[in-house]
Parts: sequence; C-alpha cells; structure tokens
Amino acid sequence: MSYVFINDSSQTNVPLLQACIDGDLPFAKRLLETGCDPNIRDNRGRTGLHLAAARGNVDICRLLHKFGADLLATDFQGNTALHLCGHVDTIQFLVSNGLKIDICSHNGSTPLVLAKRRGVNKDAIRLLEGLEEQEVKGFNRGPHSKLETMQMADSESAMESHSLLNPNLQSSEGVLSSFRTTWQEFVEDLGFWRVLLLLVVIALLSLGIAYYVSGVLPFSTSQLELVH
Repeated sequence: MSYVFINDSSQTNVPLLQACIDGDLPFAKRLLETGCDPNIRDNRGRTGLHLAAARGNVDICRLLHKFGADLLATDFQGNTALHLCGHVDTIQFLVSNGLKIDICSHNGSTPLVLAKRRGVNKDAIRLLEGLEEQEVKGFNRGPHSKLETMQMADSESAMESHSLLNPNLQSSEGVLSSFRTTWQEFVEDLGFWRVLLLLVVIALLSLGIAYYVSGVLPFSTSQLELVH
C-alpha cells in the first residue's frame, strides 16, 4: 500500500479522477476516447496519473500515458506521480517512460525519501534505492541532479555534525517529521471539523468505557467525596 490519504468523496465530481482511484479501466478509457482531458487535476493539483500511481493502478497509468498524460506533471507540493507511488510495477513503468528518480518536491524530498516516510513495501524501497544508486553512477540522471546532490550533501553534512552532539536527535526528528506530514495530510483530506468531531467522539467513548469499567462517572464530585 502507498499510505497516501485520498479523500474519494472530493473526486466524485470528476469522473476520470474517480475512475483512476477505483482502477476502473473500461470507464476511464471511454472518458478519454470521448475527449476527457488526461491532465485534469483535483483540488490539490494531482492529475489522474498521480491518483492512479498512488493506488498502484498501473494499467490506468499506461492508458493515461497513451492518451497524452504529462508524466512530469506535479501537484501543488511539487510531487510527481513517482513521489506518490509505492508499487514496483508502477515505479518501473514511470521510470521506464522518462520520469527521473532524482526530481525533488518543493520541500526537497525525492520519491525514495517519501516512500520511506510512508512505509511502503520493501520491494518498492529496494527498487527506488537501486535506481538512486544508478544515478550516483551517472545513469538516469535528471537535469538538475548535480545541484540537488550538492544541496543534499550540504544538508546531510550539517545534520551529521549536529547529530554527533545528540545521537537521539536524528531518529526523533525523523519520527516527528513523519507524524506531522501524515497528520497534516489526514486533516487536509478529512477536513478540520470532521477531525474535531472524530476527536470528540473518541473522548466520549473513552469516558464511557472508563465509567463502564470503574462504575464511577469520571470528573464527578461524588468520586471525591468517596475518597475522603
């Protein structure tokens, strides 16, 4: 799984995007044959290729490419379809058709960085690592890879020197960064008020379980009187 949060309900007004999410190849083909734009975007700037790649719908990716979908299209955060992908066959298709493994998003993350952060399957991680290793040797190198490599090297050097002073800093920052990213995407897709309602429901259920187990209503004044 890619572990990319996608709010399906927000896509229902765009039939092609919904077909890309569902992996509905016949319906997507009919829409494209009738002139539907293969590069149409959702409210986060993602094209059908982004959504199909995130779900591992490689046949949909092939279909979109056949009808002229832009493989280099990025969403509002600078992510290509490869940044959202976590499936071996889809990664192989995208890379074999020209998507560079060293393309960075707006925050400087490569597809491998995001894949590790999302916790995709090990086979996909190994494939991305192998592709990046090829780039280091000079294969499949993107036009800005030298500059990006220098920037990443400077950043890694600074992080390493800082981590020597605090060995636990690197691991803790990685966990916090992953949690913040996942939480932010979750809130954006579900909506602030829905998340708030969900937290309230969880809190009420917790109080109900506490009352059921202890037989004492939490925060009640009678509980304090019994203690005295």
